[in-house]
Amino acid sequence: MARVTVEDCIEKVENRFELVLLASHRARLLAAGAPLTVERDRDKNPVVALREIGDETITAEDLKEQLIHSMQKYVEVDEPEAETVPLLSSSPAAAAVAPPSSSDDKDVQFDRMSEDDLLRGLENLAPPTETDDEGE
Repeated sequence: MARVTVEDCIEKVENRFELVLLASHRARLLAAGAPLTVERDRDKNPVVALREIGDETITAEDLKEQLIHSMQKYVEVDEPEAETVPLLSSSPAAAAVAPPSSSDDKDVQFDRMSEDDLLRGLENLAPPTETDDEGE
């Protein structure tokens, strides 16, 4: 393209406002030292950016992702939610933790649990099931 116009680029990016945002972002990247994908031909950075978009040497989707990433101040990390651990009601350890049925403090008895009992109880826990939300 000898001379670039907005009409040449509007076929690649349908919205004129989005085109201006993408071209200005690319022009800033060029000013910061990003490599050119077309020859400069004594053009300024905004014209070079429009030529790159018009010639499709850089995709509008890539520019959009870069623009969004550059404007984010806080990037949210997708961490799994804390899951509740099921009660071990059938193990001897659960009996030791269960509240006494009577209110007499004299009858309260605490059982000690060995490390082996604890490990056996942990091995019997079922792994969490996957939900549909985790796969997306």
